[in-house]
Amino acid sequence: MIGTGDSASSRAEQRARALERAEGAGVRLVRFLYCDNDGVIRGKACGASSLAERLETGIGLTVAMQAFTMLDRLAPVEGMGPVGEIRLVPDPSTFVIAPYAPRTGVVLVDMVTCEREPYAADGRYFLRRMIARAAALDLELMAAFEPEWTLATPTPAGGWEPIDRSLCFSSQGMQGVAEVIDEIVAALEAQGLPVEQYYPELGWGQQELSIRHAPALRAADNHLLYRETVRSVAARHGLAASFAPKPWPDQPGNGCHLHFSAWDRSGRRNRFAGDDGGLSELGQHFAAGVLQHLPGLIALTCGSVNSYRRLVPQTWASAYRVWGLDNREAALRLPSPFWGREADSVNVELKACDSSANPYLALGGLIAAGLDGVERELPLPPPVTVDPHLLDEQERVRLGATRHPVGLHEAIERLENDRVLMDALGDRLATSYLAVKRSDIEGFAGEDEVFEYETHRFRY
Repeated sequence: MIGTGDSASSRAEQRARALERAEGAGVRLVRFLYCDNDGVIRGKACGASSLAERLETGIGLTVAMQAFTMLDRLAPVEGMGPVGEIRLVPDPSTFVIAPYAPRTGVVLVDMVTCEREPYAADGRYFLRRMIARAAALDLELMAAFEPEWTLATPTPAGGWEPIDRSLCFSSQGMQGVAEVIDEIVAALEAQGLPVEQYYPELGWGQQELSIRHAPALRAADNHLLYRETVRSVAARHGLAASFAPKPWPDQPGNGCHLHFSAWDRSGRRNRFAGDDGGLSELGQHFAAGVLQHLPGLIALTCGSVNSYRRLVPQTWASAYRVWGLDNREAALRLPSPFWGREADSVNVELKACDSSANPYLALGGLIAAGLDGVERELPLPPPVTVDPHLLDEQERVRLGATRHPVGLHEAIERLENDRVLMDALGDRLATSYLAVKRSDIEGFAGEDEVFEYETHRFRY
């Protein structure tokens, strides 16, 4: 029905385990969560008494929801109005007990039509399709979303401000928020999300806490669980966590760097790893495809009006379409591999990505772009070894180092003109996504900057 690759018996076993865990934890409600076209996590919940049935039949949802925006406006999309319904059918392998909410379980869902077919406007289904396309080339994409976020505390006037003014990587910054970070780490690990690194970032109150990479679908699922966890644990401490790309105008933005590599389907060989410790020929073609399609891809990876306040030169967010070894001003960074694990750790980082993106669309679009590079054997341009903003115009032209789109309006125009990405998305998903973004552009155009910052600050 939803093309998971799991057998019916396997899904039955997963449902049985989810029911057993829910009963053992005394769960009263289970949240059925999805990410909409505007990067907002939404869902419905069922009671424990109906969980066994709902794990099979799902929960009804109006077709209109994939046309809703982050301003809760209904974008005009034919067939996404008051008439019609789909089902939120849970993937039982994603079931977790929520450590941050009393007697609550969480499961992520696929959108399925009443005819029991995948809903064409479902971002999770889109990512499944791109994973299958990669599998046909003996590639399994591994990925990790690496989010930055800002802890904020309420002000006497009723607003919010960063919790501290600590310095980048400061031990004082670690100590000041140690209690809430400890609870976040515990909550993530209780859901099977192992923490890799943590440190205070450059901005006031800004945190970076990364979890381990996973196969592509699981990586996108994990990012939803991560966002839910961080926001909810922060709230238990009377704080708020902002994943907005640019929550305050005078502070650095929050990226969500996307690391990716491609392995053979046995999982034994990293096909991005070259003999010299750099990128293999296939890895170069894949990265070249991402660079080729980046102007349109950014509409999927940096999905909000607020995103483009972050993508400016000399802020380490990336502003130019270039790549480089450990170049943190490049759109694609090839990180130095780990000592003793050189072949296993070769991966590429996309810096032009943030948490306003739907992670299924961001990762699915990246796979589509990379596979186009592989299939056409696109050459990777020379690496850039300096800040690309310091290059003269002639050198930028030689390297193809164009500026990223300067606004969401430009990015969606580039996406609409990118046939590879549009064909990969399919008409239903592409049409609804573009309509949602155009509604956002119109909605914010009539407001001031204060409204933009405040509206985005805690939406994701």
